[in-house]
Amino acid sequence: MRIATLAERPDLEDALWNMPTAWPEFMLHDPISNLYYGLCTRLWPEYILVAEDPAEPGRIVAKGHSVPFVLPVGDELPLDGWDGALRRAMRAKAVGDTPNIVSAIEISVRPDRQGTGLSALMLAAMRDNTARLGFADLVAPVRPNGAKDPLEPMTEYAYRTRDDGLPVDPWLRVHVRAGGMIEKIATRSMVIPGTCAEWAEWTGLPFDKTGPVLVPRALTPVHNDAEHDWAVYVEPNVWIRHRTGA
Repeated sequence: MRIATLAERPDLEDALWNMPTAWPEFMLHDPISNLYYGLCTRLWPEYILVAEDPAEPGRIVAKGHSVPFVLPVGDELPLDGWDGALRRAMRAKAVGDTPNIVSAIEISVRPDRQGTGLSALMLAAMRDNTARLGFADLVAPVRPNGAKDPLEPMTEYAYRTRDDGLPVDPWLRVHVRAGGMIEKIATRSMVIPGTCAEWAEWTGLPFDKTGPVLVPRALTPVHNDAEHDWAVYVEPNVWIRHRTGA
């Protein structure tokens, strides 16, 4: 497997955007994420990883996004998690501040290559790239990918373990096996607002009654206000910290 940064392999930019992913449709409508993905290849190519299988030249089988941001000394990781890391990264870039920490944003594996260990390989490559760029810490607002009950608080699910002491959640387990430490819950990591009609289009569910709506693959219920024509999803993630050795 050949893993490189987009700065090293700009010829794979089209492949980066064309790689299929398994994200549910509603996850593609976070306004902060849409701002980031519209700018990332120009602003942070050295923080974007692409994995090419030599047997499939010109295509990629996995990708990873990360960003550097400023976390004031003594401050805890922010409750606004994923969105917050992106906002802080964009602000640091705009005003010329010097980042002191890197946040993972996404590690995705092509659906036909899932279950082959590529996610752990990409996580290790992201940690190594973070160290190469001179940062001592890689943090990640991790989105659990197990069968979480949307009514179970993340403060409980994130700390549930198997008999071997590892997390019950598969993606959290990959991070912990790689040496990551669960640090805290990002209670409002990603906020996705929309009209009732937009949410109905994204999910195929009727958003016609006020109240919580359980959406497949959502980690918490979506709050729907039919009378005022809005619905909003506030997703909690799990902050994990990796020491890079830099």
